[in-house]
Amino acid sequence: MHQAHKSESGRLLSLAWPLIIGQASNVGMSFVDTVMAGRLSALDLAGVAIGSVFWNSLMLFLVGVLLTVPAFISNYDGAGRRSEMASFVRQAAWVALGLSAVLIVLVLQARPVLSAVGVEGEVIPQAGGYLDGIVWGAPAMASYLVLRMLCDGLGRPRPTMYIGILGMALNVPADYVLMYGKLGFPALGAHGCGLATAVVWWTQLLVILVYLNRARAYRFLELFSRWELPRAAPIKEILTIGIPIGTAIFVESSLFMVATLLMGSLGATAVAGHQIALNFSALMFMVPLGISLAITVRVGNAAGRDDRPQVRFRGQVGLGIVLATQSISAALIFLFPAAIAGLYTADGAVIETAVALLLFAAIFQVPDGVQIAAASALRGIKDTRIPLLLMIFAYWVIGIPLSYWLGIQLGRQGEGIWIGMIAGLTVAAVLLSRRFFRLTR
Repeated sequence: MHQAHKSESGRLLSLAWPLIIGQASNVGMSFVDTVMAGRLSALDLAGVAIGSVFWNSLMLFLVGVLLTVPAFISNYDGAGRRSEMASFVRQAAWVALGLSAVLIVLVLQARPVLSAVGVEGEVIPQAGGYLDGIVWGAPAMASYLVLRMLCDGLGRPRPTMYIGILGMALNVPADYVLMYGKLGFPALGAHGCGLATAVVWWTQLLVILVYLNRARAYRFLELFSRWELPRAAPIKEILTIGIPIGTAIFVESSLFMVATLLMGSLGATAVAGHQIALNFSALMFMVPLGISLAITVRVGNAAGRDDRPQVRFRGQVGLGIVLATQSISAALIFLFPAAIAGLYTADGAVIETAVALLLFAAIFQVPDGVQIAAASALRGIKDTRIPLLLMIFAYWVIGIPLSYWLGIQLGRQGEGIWIGMIAGLTVAAVLLSRRFFRLTR
């Protein structure tokens, strides 16, 4: 049994490490945005924080729906049905473009929503400017995600790892030019930050299209050999599985969105410190997220072969690895909060707020990692509806009300808001893990 665990751990980590780097490069763009906004002013940082959490909460629904792609591709691969992959990807691309159009419409309504939930008036123009810029990249981001997840589902994540690194490298000069006003461009601040991200997404889409068209490893797909109009049956299948996943991820992200909006009612300094703690936590989260994407592929491949003992075993190994990595992340944040905050800003008040919140961020590392690993294992067996209900309970019945009650009603501010987030994540981790082990008993 020890040898079997060692062998599966090796296979999982071999698949996961390029995914981790690829995901980290995506969040690295957000890290760069946050650092460069922090060097402008606390107000710009607060605007990017509010704008990005609003954008991410909506975008993650789209991402969640498209997480059906690696699950289906790995199932097709395990079942020996490779001939069906290209058509599936074409239909998934139509779904992605449709969802990106909906995303654009919703983002354009951001300002009145931010005003209605009580975000301070001085922050709203900055947040709106960021969203006005980033929304131009929505179609490219959605199309790129489909192709990236095709590579992940085939167990070939390295190309997207390199493209992700390229995107992060491009984001630095793009931010510098558009935010600070260089090379003849005006200084656009938070708006330039959003535009820079949109430019990077269009570049990444172009690169992956060229790669998939030329790479020998993907020629068997004949992905670009013909054009397909949207077809009801495969799109319905994608949405039937994907909408519960997208909704579940939106429910989870809404916990962080509401927490940030609640912090926004406490002023620019409070939300800037919160953004630092949340952004660094998101960077650390890329490790369990990358492993979890690999868990979906490994579990989905075993499910495609109808090998139920391997389904349980692979999920169990993945959960164990995530538990270990998150314990390391928690220790890192707990030991060096001031150094972490200092990476983002030199503002003493913002650093003080961030350090206090980073201690709570250290606590939620473990439940945050376990819940995404368990949810990903369940996606590998296409179990999505009940996990959605479990997440709604954890985040909307437990996490968000507790954050509001402790942080706003009882006046514990950032501390109370983060305690509510920790409670919601912990309940989700317990319920999702229990469901996976019950279904694979």
